[in-house]
Amino acid sequence: MIERTLGGRYKLLERIGSGGMAEVFKADDVLLDRTVAVKILHPAYKNDVEFIEKFHREAKAAACMSHPNIVNIFDVGEDAGEHYIVMEYVPGDNLKNKIQQEAPMDIALSVLIAKDIAQGLAHAHYNNIVHCDIKPHNILMTEDNHAKIADFGIARAVTESTMTYSGSVVGSVRYFSPEQAKGTGITPKSDVYSVGVVLYEMLTGRLPFNADNPVSIAMKHVDEEAVPPAVYRPQIPPMLESIVMRSMSKNPDLRPASSELVQELSDVLKTLGISKEVDPDATQVLPKNQNKVVQRPIKINTNNQSNEFIPTNNDSIKQTFFKSKIFVAGLIVVLVIGFGVGSILSFGNFFSNQEEVPVPDVVGKQLALARQILEDGKLRVNVAETYDASVPPGQVVSQEPESGKTVKSERLITIYVSKGGEDLDMPDLVGLSKSAATEKLQKAGLVLGSIYEKYADEEPGTVLSHDPAANTKISRGQTIDLTVSRGEAVHYEPARSHTSQESEKTQESTNNNDSQNTNASDNFNETTSTNNNSESDYHSDITEFGESQNNNNYDDSSEVFNSTSDDNNYSSSAPSPDDSALKQR
Repeated sequence: MIERTLGGRYKLLERIGSGGMAEVFKADDVLLDRTVAVKILHPAYKNDVEFIEKFHREAKAAACMSHPNIVNIFDVGEDAGEHYIVMEYVPGDNLKNKIQQEAPMDIALSVLIAKDIAQGLAHAHYNNIVHCDIKPHNILMTEDNHAKIADFGIARAVTESTMTYSGSVVGSVRYFSPEQAKGTGITPKSDVYSVGVVLYEMLTGRLPFNADNPVSIAMKHVDEEAVPPAVYRPQIPPMLESIVMRSMSKNPDLRPASSELVQELSDVLKTLGISKEVDPDATQVLPKNQNKVVQRPIKINTNNQSNEFIPTNNDSIKQTFFKSKIFVAGLIVVLVIGFGVGSILSFGNFFSNQEEVPVPDVVGKQLALARQILEDGKLRVNVAETYDASVPPGQVVSQEPESGKTVKSERLITIYVSKGGEDLDMPDLVGLSKSAATEKLQKAGLVLGSIYEKYADEEPGTVLSHDPAANTKISRGQTIDLTVSRGEAVHYEPARSHTSQESEKTQESTNNNDSQNTNASDNFNETTSTNNNSESDYHSDITEFGESQNNNNYDDSSEVFNSTSDDNNYSSSAPSPDDSALKQR
């Protein structure tokens, strides 16, 4: 227990937080008998006159605001040289701890929290106050998950991760805007940039820019584009991703105002099926109590009849009135008038002299740009999402009414924003016939792409494989390629031509002829050798006979060979008659 009282009114109970520039205590307001939070500045700043003056001025300005999404400031004071701020006590935790425990957080809850922050900032900006230090540490969460912005009174005070340029405090380095990083002019849209970073962190569990030192982080805010959050979490709706990226635009003119951000986040909640919650404790206007006709039965006792309940005359008149033609006709008139009023409110005042404006073409444009174009054209915007694999997420697929038409100003224009292709599991087509696979793709909303064929044992036309493979996550409208069977491969042996067969036979005939000629020559030599051993007086005769026979044998062989060559017939292999005679001799 801390025995200390500030200003004779605020009794400190316990310390509930501490930072680089102040400590926060839970305290009891003895005057009003309520629990409050008291933030006491560190002694290091108590002698800085310029800082103290600015601190008191901004704290008093914040104390003038009253909003359910802002931690209200009750008092600013000094006690024994210590400067303190008294504010609303919020029993919950801060958003930073919630992110660390639950990130990535539920998408709908993240949007609700971001909307609460934007609503609080819209109120502050309306009062010409810029927070300059929006970060999860300065967002307090109530027990029912509502967000409250804290530290308006010290928005420009120095903290552990605050950057200064030329002595001017500009915010927390991981969450501040590029203009704060460069030390240039700060505007309400600087707070919007910080809201975008906080929403990015809630959705993904990570910061868009990070580095080893504050200066490097600051330069990334100035020079680099953040990775779209859907890269880390594909479940994020394209409409929401567009809001996050637009809020973190380097150019402040491209960011939405805080009030516009509230409306855009409300549109996202509608697409998520979440309507505005009604506070049961809020003051409500109840309808006047109208007189009701109470049916009171009358008990009649007779000697001849049992007890009966007979309605009064007022009940009979009431039943007759509701069945009358006057009531039916009046009811129809009321319905027609109601329908007409609703049409006028939804589509513009057709019966006034409002300005007529053309409907611009926003098909193919990003949601943020399309909204800006339509609103600049004096038209109201209704956003709806649709699946379309041919259009990138976040771009407008179609619009109603179409572009080029002339309508009254303030007419409601519905734009349909692409959510990309609807996620599907790739069906298994292997083993199906080509026609069956094609029909299955069409029913699944997929497009048949290229068809490849290859030899396989399966029946021709049977699907062998497909790309993407079965059970792969794909998008509706995606193109699927098939590989189908061409049937079994047929192997053919090369046929031998008639000419080749005749060439082989001719070669065999030639070899036989050469062999026969060689044998004849050998026989002749043997004969000649024998005769040489005979008497010498027969030598000349035998020699003449040998030469004569040798010449005849050469001529016969040449004649057979030439005859074969001229006729191109190489199949003859029989020896000539002369060759046989030579062998006999």
